[in-house]
Amino acid sequence: MAYWLFKTEPDAFSIDDLHQAPQQSTFWEGIRNYQARNFLRDDVQVGDQVFIYHSSCKTPAVVGIATITKGAETDPHQFDLSSDYYDAKSSTDNPRWVGVTLCYQQHLPRPVTLKAIKADDAITELALKKAGRLSIMPVTDAEWTYICQLGGTE
Repeated sequence: MAYWLFKTEPDAFSIDDLHQAPQQSTFWEGIRNYQARNFLRDDVQVGDQVFIYHSSCKTPAVVGIATITKGAETDPHQFDLSSDYYDAKSSTDNPRWVGVTLCYQQHLPRPVTLKAIKADDAITELALKKAGRLSIMPVTDAEWTYICQLGGTE
């Protein structure tokens, strides 16, 4: 099992939206960065745990946990002309983008803010601290455990 951090803008899709979704599950679509796509396609596996991170908001923070329930599949939004995620260079014969399905597990009792993460010397490898623009990033076992503790969960 591996650990990941998935970013989302809470005004577009929040941890609350995931919690309220049918079966508390969603297809994580719209990834349009090749490095993030490669993580989804090549590395993210069923059973992996995911921090849900709210970005582009007043207080960016890790706010909850989800589990991967279905591995990489073609993102159908890349073929939909009306979608914000449409990609004219992608075709059904040669799709460029994938998504995974994840299921809500819990809110963190205490969100772990970006400010706290950046100020914490115990968090050293997290890409969020170094190159915060990537929407999907790996999390080490030690940092997963540490951030869970900061967030009030085990």
